[in-house]
Amino acid sequence: MKYIIIGGVAAGMSAAMEIKRTDDSAEITVLERGEDYSYGQCGLPYVINGLVPSTKDVIARTVETFREKYSIDARIYTNVTKVDPQNHQVIGFHLDSNQSFTLKYDRLLIATGADPILPEWPGINLEGIHTLKTLQDTNGLMTDLTEEIKHVTIVGAGYIGLEMAESFRSIGKEVTLIQRGGQLAKIFDEDMSKLIEKEALYHQIDIKLEEEVTGFSGKERVEAVITNKSTYSTDLVLLSAGVKPNTDFLKSSGIQMNREGAIRVNAYMESSIPNVYAAGDCATHYHMIKQLDDYIPLGTTANKQGRIAGANMAGNAITFKGIVGTSIIKFFDLDLGRTGITETEAKRLNIPYQIETRDDTNQAGYYPGAKPLTIKLIFHQKTSQLLGGQIIGRKGVDKRIDVLATALFNKMTIQQLQDLDLAYAPPFNSVWDPIQKISRKT
Repeated sequence: MKYIIIGGVAAGMSAAMEIKRTDDSAEITVLERGEDYSYGQCGLPYVINGLVPSTKDVIARTVETFREKYSIDARIYTNVTKVDPQNHQVIGFHLDSNQSFTLKYDRLLIATGADPILPEWPGINLEGIHTLKTLQDTNGLMTDLTEEIKHVTIVGAGYIGLEMAESFRSIGKEVTLIQRGGQLAKIFDEDMSKLIEKEALYHQIDIKLEEEVTGFSGKERVEAVITNKSTYSTDLVLLSAGVKPNTDFLKSSGIQMNREGAIRVNAYMESSIPNVYAAGDCATHYHMIKQLDDYIPLGTTANKQGRIAGANMAGNAITFKGIVGTSIIKFFDLDLGRTGITETEAKRLNIPYQIETRDDTNQAGYYPGAKPLTIKLIFHQKTSQLLGGQIIGRKGVDKRIDVLATALFNKMTIQQLQDLDLAYAPPFNSVWDPIQKISRKT
């Protein structure tokens, strides 16, 4: 059986390893556009500020390891330009030699991930304008971050924008953060986002909300960012305005995609074309609370979908149960956690809901060192089923977000949170966990 995988990072290599475990005789060829395999993209902001010493430290397995230890034909600098499902062919060219190739497959996995959104702004190709997605992006940004760079402008206040704002401030750079919408971190509700904004201002980040970038100015290197409201001088720009699925090369393939360009997959990670699978940031993600296919590109989901795709490709039928939208971000002294749907999403989906909020602490109030938590829970107005939760605080956020994610996965009601047997000792919790205290109010 000849397997071809397009993409050699999270989903692609999770699939390759699962195929190896399931099918001893598998012939696996992986086509990677870049030069690096199996690395943790989420660790890149911490390379910039030196918490992680080098980009080499975020590599889980090198391309040589896959070739020599696992007998996987792991190729680099291979750019796929077309998939021909009718003839079971993948067509492309080698980026280093410009020579074309055509490969036959029995089963194909598309795990091409997502690319940064780069609008066609005037001046976008000036030196000093960066994205942060690959190891090459990171190394290039680090090389450019000389002592002469005093001021950095970040466009976009999502995961990368916030993490990089902290990273740049921690190495002494002045930071301006430009966000097209009216709040930071739109994955949170506006009332919770105010806590994030307060933390950003405390750390002297210059926030520009409801401003849209229209271009950049400079001779060879960027000197200013132009918005619909003003012009801001800067020494370096980081673009973090979101990502889009890397699927443009599939337009003539007949593979069904959603309006964002993500490949539609079923629970077995099968696309609309037989023997063609997809996983990770280029595929859809079934959302258990929304009960529809969503697009929330995260490393955890990519690895799970990749493993499930690989198992099914090799004949071991297992299903992807879905996501509940769980994520967490470190932002200076705050931890920002969320799971399920927000109040904003509940309104958009016309789901009848109620909310409960609470300010509490992460541990027993009498034990020294207690840190504040702000908790917001969303639940169904009629059935009381938990719909989502957001928690922002300085300690203990991760523990409680994971409890809520587990409750969401199991379709628990908000009252059933009271029945959970959660860990307690004064340094870690009060006898009633804060999320249980909220449930007692309903």
